[in-house]
Amino acid sequence: MEEFICSVEFLRGPAELVARVSSEAGGVREYRSPTAGSVIDQVINDLQEEFESAPVA
Repeated sequence: MEEFICSVEFLRGPAELVARVSSEAGGVREYRSPTAGSVIDQVINDLQEEFESAPVA
């Protein structure tokens, strides 16, 4: 059975890229950066920390 883990949205603003991450454990948070690589790195690091500390079902 599949279960919701997280949702990630990438939005392009006038001067920066915005990533919105939503998960049950971490709620909703946003990351902003002028470069795609930087905002993607922020999302990866956040989700990696969240999933590594989550209990295994």
